[in-house]
Amino acid sequence: MIDEIKTFLPLHIAVLTVSDTRNMENDLSGNSLVDYLTRAGHVLSDRALVRDNVPDIKSHLEKWIEDPGTDVVISTGGTGVTGRDVTPEAFSAVIEKSIPGFGELFRMLSYQKIGTSTIQSRALAGLAKSTYLFALPGSRGAVRDAWEDVLKYQLDNRHRPCNFAELIPRLQEK
Repeated sequence: MIDEIKTFLPLHIAVLTVSDTRNMENDLSGNSLVDYLTRAGHVLSDRALVRDNVPDIKSHLEKWIEDPGTDVVISTGGTGVTGRDVTPEAFSAVIEKSIPGFGELFRMLSYQKIGTSTIQSRALAGLAKSTYLFALPGSRGAVRDAWEDVLKYQLDNRHRPCNFAELIPRLQEK
């Protein structure tokens, strides 16, 4: 439920596409993600496309984690189980707090659409310093489902009963 009385607070979101085959022109999943977040009123803080390797993915994540102008990083691609799929390993190297419920919920929702094939996804989320990190599969359908069914609500400070956006000021509490 959205509390229409509250004022929407846009988040600054970086988008990372992980792929050995895509470029900015044919990155349909990344383009869709940018479209979803900007239509929702958020700000695209940065965008990059990197090959499937841990050092490149980790480098971009670390840059955005250190940037006070980035609240959220959402990646697409590299969450499968093949030898080149290393996005979860790169994310795990920087995540300080895991948010296991995101991957669990994503797979539960995905199961309703693609059945048992959802177990091939290693979608995940976590927190590093005060930056939320979400790793999504590379398909347009997965990006759509993650945004429409989970992220658009959890990144909206008006969503009730609670959301990730409203917690940002408290993420560095000790």
